[in-house]
Amino acid sequence: IGLILMSGSAFAKQRKELNIPEQPGYIPTAAEEKLPAKWRPQPVFFRSNEPSGTIVIHTSERFLYHVQGNDRAIRYGVGVGRVGFEWQGIHKISRKGEWPDWRPPAEMIERAPYLPRFMGGGPGNPLGARALYLGDTIYRIHGTNQPQTIGHAMSSGCFRMINPDVIRLYDEVPVGTRVIVRQAAKL
Repeated sequence: IGLILMSGSAFAKQRKELNIPEQPGYIPTAAEEKLPAKWRPQPVFFRSNEPSGTIVIHTSERFLYHVQGNDRAIRYGVGVGRVGFEWQGIHKISRKGEWPDWRPPAEMIERAPYLPRFMGGGPGNPLGARALYLGDTIYRIHGTNQPQTIGHAMSSGCFRMINPDVIRLYDEVPVGTRVIVRQAAKL
């Protein structure tokens, strides 16, 4: 077993943020939702003591793992919270929504006053096709109308997936599913 140490600048490059504004109303094409192979769902070896069905998100890797048992998981590429919006913890999915409405919180509108105060669910909605709400927090695992953000740190703390992936996950997990959000260890 080896330990890889990275300099601060190398780690910063790996954690590169994507600095693009929200695009309410934009509808991505099927071609835009075709991710590079690294970010597509795939079965992977995943050593864990978590029971089958658990969701584990490794924010520094930009991957969400849906635990299948027997040291296996389905790995999905995700977009994560940018610097200052990272968090970790354990929650349960408290509710699920199809084509959810979007009501940006006051703090988000303060940072980006051009955002609409409300947007009905649909293909151009920034929450995408499905949302999995995490406990009583403001955070969600949700779809996106910006597939180019997958693999980057750019959100206000939510986890983005392309719509076909979030629909699949939504269909596979019930309310009450345990979700573990992990940050990289600080050396």
